[in-house]
Parts: sequence; structure tokens; C-alpha cells
Amino acid sequence: MQEQQNAEEHKKMAVEAALNPFDYYRKMRESTPVSYDEKNKIWTLFRYEDVLRVTSDYSTFSSEQVVNSEQGLETLRREGISDEDMPTQSILSLDPPRHRQLRSLVSQAFTPRSIALLTPRITQIAHEYLDKVASTGKMDIIQDLSYPLPVIVIAELLGVPAEDRAQFNRWSDGLINPAPDAVNSVVVEMNRYFRPIIAERRSDPREDLISGLVAAEVDGEKLTERELLSFCVILLVAGNVTTTNLIGNAILCFDEYPEAMDQIREDLSLLPVAIEEVLRYRSPVQMLVRAAASDTVIGGKEIKRGQFVVPYLGSANRDEAQFPEPDTFDIRRAPNRHVAFGHGIHFCIGAPLARLET
Repeated sequence: MQEQQNAEEHKKMAVEAALNPFDYYRKMRESTPVSYDEKNKIWTLFRYEDVLRVTSDYSTFSSEQVVNSEQGLETLRREGISDEDMPTQSILSLDPPRHRQLRSLVSQAFTPRSIALLTPRITQIAHEYLDKVASTGKMDIIQDLSYPLPVIVIAELLGVPAEDRAQFNRWSDGLINPAPDAVNSVVVEMNRYFRPIIAERRSDPREDLISGLVAAEVDGEKLTERELLSFCVILLVAGNVTTTNLIGNAILCFDEYPEAMDQIREDLSLLPVAIEEVLRYRSPVQMLVRAAASDTVIGGKEIKRGQFVVPYLGSANRDEAQFPEPDTFDIRRAPNRHVAFGHGIHFCIGAPLARLET
């Protein structure tokens, strides 16, 4: 009985730490802003200036070297997974020039102007889900809105059945699992799901993003099937997880600071800057991973080629050196140069969509 109580207490503490890591971030910024995690063999960065440097300098801090380990792929081979179903690199794990070429293929679909055209449909979906719970007088904001809304929107953009959203959400949750084997297994499932859809679009193209990618060319050549699969996987997840987190975080912020919600009700023009403050105050993605492409020094610490570097976006956005009173939720904060969507060439391509849906 005591062991069970201890386990439950540890679980509760872990959840609380995940929801409120900011005391830990502050202590790390003050004591060891660039530190080496011996257990996990990674460098962790907590200051705004260091996070900005790592996310900006792709020639020194590579995304391409942060890929599936050969050990993880060998596990899949032993399980009988064919090479065509194996996980492959996406634009998130590529450096220029290939990253630039592939990103340009989808960037037009996610410009603020293109996304603004989705406003009526997003509003319609949101109203449909709010109407479903209106008569009850209560709702679970995550289950009733922030889960279904973004996944339906991205599914319609891609051209896949929104009715499969429960499966999409399960995959999205699986892809943020810290265990590489679990991630690889999810990607295999997704590849098998999208392969027949891609084949169908080759013979019968539609007005959707997958059809556009199938028809697209880079330097006169079509994308390979594996490149198409990686696009489908990353777009489905990137268009889903970040927005789900952002909607939930927004509700949490306004619940903690009801006076902010009162101000927005009185002046709706405050909403866009309020969303930017939500992004800073409770970033939907707390960290990224990069690998040192060469020996370098950051914060006075020597980082060797090949070592992994984890810049904490959530800590950078609470750095008192960049943001006055960083632990205050201020919906009138200006300027607000947060890094919630990353920075540099890997700045979140779906940022305009996430902002609109929230």
C-alpha cells in the first residue's frame, strides 16, 4: 500500500513539474545556464541569448544529425519492417540546401494570407463543437475543442478523412514520446496509412496539399515517395500538437489571470497580442534538439562535435535579461520577441495556423 502511495505521489509531482518547470528554469539560468547532463549525454541551454544562437546558427548546430539511430532502425528490421516503411528524415531534420528546397514547397500553403482564407471554416468547426456542449453548461476544453479542432483543420488541408482523427491524435501523442523505438513504430504506422493515399493522388489528384506535393518538383524532379511520406507525417503532427497545446495553455493562462480575460472582453483588439503573451508565458513546445556539427564554445563551455544540444525555449521565454518581469502574464507586453515557435530556418511553418485557431 505504501509503495502504491509513493508511486502516485511521484506521478503527481512529475505532472506538476511538467506544468510548472519555471522555477527550475530560473535556477538553471542563475547557476548553470549551459550545463552538461551526464545521464542523458546532452548539453542543456537556458538563457535567451544562447537559445537564440543555437536556433539561428544551423551551420554549427545541425538538425540533420538529429535522426533515427541505426540501433532503433535495426530493431524495426528484426520485427520484419520493410525498408519502404522505415522512418526517414523530414524537413525538421534537414539542413540547407535540401531543407530550403523542400520547405519552399509547402510554405505558400501556410502564409498568413493563405491561412486567413481558412477563417470561415475554422470558425464553423469551432462553433459546431461549442454547440455540442452548450446545452450541458460545461465542457472539457481539451477533449471537446483543442483535440478535435486542429486535427480536423490539418486533415482537411492534407485531404485525409477527418473521421480518422482519433488515430491522428494517438499518432501525434506517440511522436512526442521520448522513447525512440516508440516513435519509430508510430512512423511506420503512419507511412502505411499515407502510402495508398499518395498513390491515389498520383492517379486522381484533388485540390489538397498532398496532391500539390505529389505534383511538385525540385530542380525538375518529383519528390520521392519517402519524401512525400515524411511531409505527410510531419504536417499532420505539426499542424496538430502545437495548436492543441496552445489552446489548452491559453485557457490555463486566462484561468490564472481572469483580469486579462476581462480586458479582452472589453477590447477584442487585445486578443492577438494576448495570444503572443500566451506563447511566451507557456510555450506549447518547451525544447528542441540540435547536434554540434563542429567543436564550438557557448556560454564559456566547450561543446564537442557530435554532442547533442537542447535549447529550452520555455526557459528562454522567461529570461529576465530579455523580458522585464518575465513571470508576469502581461497581455499588453511590447516588444515580445519570444521564441515559442523557434527561430531561424526552422521557425514553425504552421505558426500562422496555430495563431488563427487559438
